[in-house]
Amino acid sequence: MFKADHRGAVVRPSPNFGERKDGKHLNTIILHYTGMTSGQGAEDWLCTDESQVSSHYLVHEDGRVVQMVRESDRAWHAGKSFWAGERDLNSVSIGIEIVNCGHQLGYDDFPEVQITAVIKLCRGIIRRHRIVPERVLAHSDIAPGRKVDPGEKFPWGILAAKGVGHYEVPTPIKGGRFLSLGDEGQPVEALQSMLSLYGYEVPITGVYDAATMRDVKAFQLHFRPQQVDGIADFSTIDTLHRLLKNLKKPIV
Repeated sequence: MFKADHRGAVVRPSPNFGERKDGKHLNTIILHYTGMTSGQGAEDWLCTDESQVSSHYLVHEDGRVVQMVRESDRAWHAGKSFWAGERDLNSVSIGIEIVNCGHQLGYDDFPEVQITAVIKLCRGIIRRHRIVPERVLAHSDIAPGRKVDPGEKFPWGILAAKGVGHYEVPTPIKGGRFLSLGDEGQPVEALQSMLSLYGYEVPITGVYDAATMRDVKAFQLHFRPQQVDGIADFSTIDTLHRLLKNLKKPIV
C-alpha cells in the first residue's frame, strides 16, 4: 500500500503499471472519460490484471478521487498515441479517468462537484511537476480518430480559468471561406503546419485528406466544441492561430 500523492485521495492499487521508460520525465496530464455504465465498474476494471489498463487517478461523479498508480510510475492509459514528437505518452504523462458514461452510452454532463475535484487534482500535479498549460491534453488530442474523450461537453474553459490547461475562447462560428476534404494548396499546408506546431501528428502535404480531417475534429473536440465536423472554417482556424500565438513561448 502506497501513500496517496493527492491529499484526500483513496488509494486502490492497480497491478497494471511499470517504470517510466528510457529515463523520460513527467511533463503531461491526459484527461479521459471512463465510458462505462458505472464509476464503480470502471474503478474495478482499472484495478484488475485482466484489463491490462490503468490510470493514475479516477474521479467519481461525486468528486471522490481514487489513486491507482503512483505518479512516479507509468500507468497504461494512453495506448497508441502521439503528441509533439512523443509516441510513448504513458512514459511522460499522468492519466486521469473521469467517470462519465461516454458517447456510446448517453454522454452525460460533467457534474460541477466532479469538475471541481478534477481542477484541484490537476493543480496539485501541475505544481508538483511544473507542467505547462499546453501539456494538459484530452485523450482525443493524442489519439485522434481512435478516441473522442473527454469530449465536447468537457468544460475546458472552466479549467483554464483556474489555471489548468491552455485555452482561448473559440472564435464565433460564422460564414466565410472554409477548408474541407479534398481541398489542396497552400492554405491547406498552412493549416496542417499549424496543427503540427501545436502537437498533432498531421502530415504536411497540402492535401486536405482523411488524416487532416481527423486531426481537425480532434482539435474541435477540445478547443471549438460547438461544432465538431472536421471542416476547417474561419472559427476553427482563427482559434488555432490564437492558441499558437498566445503560448507562453509563442512559436508563430
